[in-house]
Amino acid sequence: MNRSIFVILLISLAACNGSNSGKKQEGTDSTMISTSLVDNPNTANGIDSSRLNGMANMEFTDTVHDFGSIRQGETVVYEFDFVNNGKSPLIISSATGSCGCTIADYPHEPVLAGKGGKLKAIFNTSGKAGHQEKSISVATNSKRGIQMLYIKAEVEVSKNNSSAPTE
Repeated sequence: MNRSIFVILLISLAACNGSNSGKKQEGTDSTMISTSLVDNPNTANGIDSSRLNGMANMEFTDTVHDFGSIRQGETVVYEFDFVNNGKSPLIISSATGSCGCTIADYPHEPVLAGKGGKLKAIFNTSGKAGHQEKSISVATNSKRGIQMLYIKAEVEVSKNNSSAPTE
């Protein structure tokens, strides 16, 4: 009985061991990203410094932006400039705002070494009042992995709308 289960398991593993690297995935419109663009320098023996030095490195001009005083109901946008000063292409896998009022628009294609880009932070002040601080978490294949960006503003409520909630 145990031998039969073992044989079935081996057959299943052999059948599922096909190579998909760089091929189009069934039922999707996109090509899979090469695993050579994703590198983890951590090993059982510590950090492999030669691999770490070869990774992408996302560096922002600034990581905090203050919109100052803005009116409630406005949607404001700020573009954070960055450069990949590493040695491998930079892949941004996601950029997520701390709440639904803050969204990010970012390059979805790899950013080559030595090249730069812009990440837009879009803040909708509807329903907000007073001092606001929001963050955007940027997940990448860079040395740092996760990069945090911050926006803040003082949202002024008009006299006609003084009972607005804050977040």
